[in-house]
Amino acid sequence: MPMTRWFRSAVPPILAALLLSGCDFAGPQSALDPAGPIAQAQLDLFNWSLWLSALVMIGTFGVLAYVILRYRRGQRTDVPEQSHGNPKLEIALTIVPVIIVVMVAVPTVRTIFATEARVTPTEDDLVVKVTGYQWWWKFEYPEYGITTANELRVPTDRRVVLQLDSADVLHSFWVPRLAGKRDMIPNQDNQLVFTAPEAGEYYGQCAELCLGAHAYMKFRVISEEPAAFEAWADTFDIDGAQRVQADPQVQRGHQLFAQKGCTTCHTVDGYRSTPVGTPEFPDLTNFGTRTTLGAAILPNTQENLEAWLRDPDALKPGNYMPALWSEDDPDADEEIAAVAAYLLSLGTPDETEARAFVGGDHGDR
Repeated sequence: MPMTRWFRSAVPPILAALLLSGCDFAGPQSALDPAGPIAQAQLDLFNWSLWLSALVMIGTFGVLAYVILRYRRGQRTDVPEQSHGNPKLEIALTIVPVIIVVMVAVPTVRTIFATEARVTPTEDDLVVKVTGYQWWWKFEYPEYGITTANELRVPTDRRVVLQLDSADVLHSFWVPRLAGKRDMIPNQDNQLVFTAPEAGEYYGQCAELCLGAHAYMKFRVISEEPAAFEAWADTFDIDGAQRVQADPQVQRGHQLFAQKGCTTCHTVDGYRSTPVGTPEFPDLTNFGTRTTLGAAILPNTQENLEAWLRDPDALKPGNYMPALWSEDDPDADEEIAAVAAYLLSLGTPDETEARAFVGGDHGDR
């Protein structure tokens, strides 16, 4: 084979190797860096299939290379011995693929039954109802009477049973480091079970094209020690955490939250004496304890929250939240800062709250 042809044949794999060298196999959404037993079982199956496929590929291309080199033009003039009708060879070529298929099928079926079988929740499990909306996530904890959005908090080493549903179109719940994808279909009770052995934040994403802001439909799974999880659940006491704080800016933001029409869509537990809000929009109870905003696209800081309130579509194109202040509104900066301060105060301790949210670092934890 001429040198130019060898060079052309070598270029694609070299380029592929260079491109793959830039991949991060331990990124925040990498299925190759499991942090739970379900994700580990799925990775083990992937690795088994990968190495088995590699052996098949090496054998196939090895035979191909041998034939190409052994019988290349100009080296031999006789006709190679024909293998047609050779019973031993034909039996071997039948049995070997069957063995390979069995070696792939048995572990695959075993892993599917181990990771995807439906379970009946017990009193030791944490049950969470997850509903996908365009384009955010609602998490309901029946055991605690808690409803929150876009951040799923779970205790470590406790089995979590997710009851998955969709309020509109098809969505798909996916936390690569904890568990595989599971479709969310309207009026179909799908289930996903996982355990997070270690405390930490795990990035999630909608994995089913749901139009509009699909690429911005993210969430976090925050796994923490059982005591920390129970402390978080206790902050949803509406007689304490949701009381409007004494800071003048927070009180001004509380007034504007109603005056600007925020209560038309959003619920805060402290308002439940006069029911407001709808379930089709994120529940903002204890919003100040969340680490992200806009369905986990930004850290939940004063600066980012003000930018979100000023022009939501600029940060998350296609979302349904309107801009409540016009560009030429002379009071916009002051009012936006006050509403942001109020929201960031929800769920935080009632002591010198201004330090918690005015400094701009609230939520970066």
